[in-house]
Amino acid sequence: MADRQHGDGPRNPAAPVGPTAPEGATLGIVISLPEPAAGRLRRVRAAYGGPESTVEAPHITLVTGGPTADWESARDHVAAVAARTPRFAVRLRGTGSFRPVTDVVFVRVVEGWDACRELHDALCAGPLVHGTGYDYHPHVTVAHDAPEEGLQRAFAELADFEAEFAVDRIDLFGIDDDGRWALSEELRLGTHTGTETGPRRDAGLGEAGPS
Repeated sequence: MADRQHGDGPRNPAAPVGPTAPEGATLGIVISLPEPAAGRLRRVRAAYGGPESTVEAPHITLVTGGPTADWESARDHVAAVAARTPRFAVRLRGTGSFRPVTDVVFVRVVEGWDACRELHDALCAGPLVHGTGYDYHPHVTVAHDAPEEGLQRAFAELADFEAEFAVDRIDLFGIDDDGRWALSEELRLGTHTGTETGPRRDAGLGEAGPS
């Protein structure tokens, strides 16, 4: 799991996991990025991102490595939080780094930061209470544990990156039988607040800078 300290986590979906999981299961929750932003970040990650880059889809992690002894109760908690959380806008712009603490280059969340933090705090309650050792910092990882040149090139290449999109759902991941992160369920935001939305691909998205 990449960048666990700062909240990066689930990889591309493999096979869906079931609605229940063995005692001691681990789950992750992310905001997956839509196209075309995801495509550009995926290309940069593949070129410079480090050993995990080819198996991780671009995302903003909300919860990573959350342990639970009762998958069904944890899933119900996540669904309840999603249902009472209104959809919100996210804007990404430019790059940042967690160096020298960790060798991570990321795209900054410049709008929707507070909404991501509030959602994280609500999710990390009840059956998902756990410590991470670091403050939660919404971001999109583009390079992690990569060679120095890769970190520098990823930082420079995405310095002018900008994208915005509406967040209308969150993705729940679990660990499959092969020990890989696998998509379990997409959960809509706002179903108890009168703000339920349509398919994610209908959300508006803008991207600036060279493709």
